[in-house]
Amino acid sequence: MDPQATARSVPDEGARRAVDAVWRIESAKIVATLTRMVGDFGLAEDLAQDALIDALRQWPVDGVPRNGAAWLTAVAKRKAIDVWRRQERLDDRIAVLAHDLEREQAEGTDAVPWDPDAVDDDVLRLIFIACHPVLSREAQVALTLRVVAGLSSEEIARAFLVPTATVQQRIVRAKKTLAAAHVEFEMPSKNEHAARLGAILGVVYLVFNEGHAASSGSDWMRPELGAEAIRLARVLAALMPRERDVHSLLALMELTAARFPARVDAKGDPVLLGDQDRTRWDRGSIARGRAALATADALGGGRSAYGLQAAIAECHALAASVEETDWERIVILYEALGRIAPSPIVELNRAAAVAMATGPASALRIIDALGESGALPGYHLLPATRGEMLLRLGREEEARSEFAAAAALAGNDRERALLEAKAAVR
Repeated sequence: MDPQATARSVPDEGARRAVDAVWRIESAKIVATLTRMVGDFGLAEDLAQDALIDALRQWPVDGVPRNGAAWLTAVAKRKAIDVWRRQERLDDRIAVLAHDLEREQAEGTDAVPWDPDAVDDDVLRLIFIACHPVLSREAQVALTLRVVAGLSSEEIARAFLVPTATVQQRIVRAKKTLAAAHVEFEMPSKNEHAARLGAILGVVYLVFNEGHAASSGSDWMRPELGAEAIRLARVLAALMPRERDVHSLLALMELTAARFPARVDAKGDPVLLGDQDRTRWDRGSIARGRAALATADALGGGRSAYGLQAAIAECHALAASVEETDWERIVILYEALGRIAPSPIVELNRAAAVAMATGPASALRIIDALGESGALPGYHLLPATRGEMLLRLGREEEARSEFAAAAALAGNDRERALLEAKAAVR
C-alpha cells in the first residue's frame, strides 16, 4: 500500500489532531532519518516542516494515512529530490532516494524506514546535534524542543514566554550556525562524549525546571513542559543505558513530577509542600523514579549532582508527612551536593532543610551569610526563605518586610500573589 493511502476524509480539526499526534511522537525519527539521507541537518528539518505543511493541507481532503510517519517521510524525500534538481545537483543521492521511493511503492508497503519498536541511534545523533557546543544555550533549548520533542515554534514561545518570532529566529540562526560549522550527522568522539552529554542533560534539566516552576507568566507550573523533559530523558535512557547521569536525571524528574498533581489547587494557585495532599502524588512516577535511581546506583561511580538531588526528592516521596520526612538525611545530601556542585542556590536549599532538622535560628545564620556575600542578587527566594525563618522565630514585622521584598522580585504572577498575601497578614 502506498504510504499516502487513506481510509476516509476527516474534518480539518480531526486532521490537525492527527498531524499533531504523529509529529509529536515521530518527529525526531523523521528528521533523524532525513538527516542521514540528505546529509544536511538544516535541510532535513526544513523538508520535514514542509511535509508537515502538506499534511495539514492534504489530510483534511484526502484523509489521514494509515501510517502518517511514513507519509511525511516519503513526501519529504520527494521534496529533497526536487530541491536538488532545482540546484542541478544530479548526484548519487537523488538516485538513492528515488530508488528507495520506487521500491517502497512497488512493495506496496506503508512502513516507515525504521524499526518502530526500537530507539534508533539516528535519534541520539540528532540530540547531539541539537545540543552542539557551537550553539548558545537558548538555541540548544529551542532546537531540542523543536526537532527532538516535536513542539512547534508557537508552543516553545508560549512555554518560555517569548515572541514566536524570537523562537523562529533562534532556530534559523542555529541551523545556519551548524551549517557554517560543518557539523556532521555523527556521534562525537569519545573524548567529547562526556562534555556533550553534560550539555544535553543541562538543556533537559532546564526545560524541566521551567515546567516545575515557571519563571514568569500567569501559571505557577507548566506540567506539559515537564512531561516533555521526562520524555526526552526516557529516550536518552533507552539510547544510553550505561550512562549513570542519564538515569540519575530521569530519577530526579520522575520523583519531582510525582508531586505535580498536588502543587496547585483548583484555581491554579500554589500549594506548598506542607499543605499538599500526598494521596494525590503520582505513585507510578515515584516507582519509576526510584527504579531509575537504583539503575544509576548499580552503574557505580557514586552519585552525581543529579543523583544526589534525586535522593533528596526520594526522601520527600517516601515521607508520609512533612514532620515524618528524614530532614537530617536531606541536610547531609545537600552538604554532599554542595561539595561536588557548589552554588548559592544549593546552600539556600540546605538552609531550608536545616530549619526543619534543627530549627530556624541556625538556618537564618546560613541565609544571612548568603545575603551578606551578595551571591544571589535579585533572587526572590532568598528574602522569601528568610521571611519564613523570621516568621517561625516570631519576628513577624521583619518577616512581612522580607515577603514584600520577595514579591517585588518575583517574576511569576501566582508566586507574587502568594508572597504579597504573606506580606499582608497581620
